Amino acid sequence: MVKVGLFVLLRAKAGKEAAVEQLLKGGLAIVQEEAGTPLWFALRLDASTFGIFDAFADENARQAHLAGRLAAALMAKAGELLAEPPKIDRVDILAEKS
Repeated sequence: MVKVGLFVLLRAKAGKEAAVEQLLKGGLAIVQEEAGTPLWFALRLDASTFGIFDAFADENARQAHLAGRLAAALMAKAGELLAEPPKIDRVDILAEKS
């Protein structure tokens, strides 16, 4: 059962939308290797706004994900691709359907 999660909001710079989309799609292969990340979604909210939602069993798994390869790749490209720093919200999961 998942208990905690992350919602990350990403706003692409003008002309960088396709690159952000590709970065997120490529992130799937990375998070598939993370045993502590059972749920992960890359989202497109509008033409230039993207998001990531993921969920974890506990705080240790959430911290491991935040210190992982995808977070590092995203932060390395943030200045080039994003109009503003990623907005990372830590959330508690109240209920789930598996």
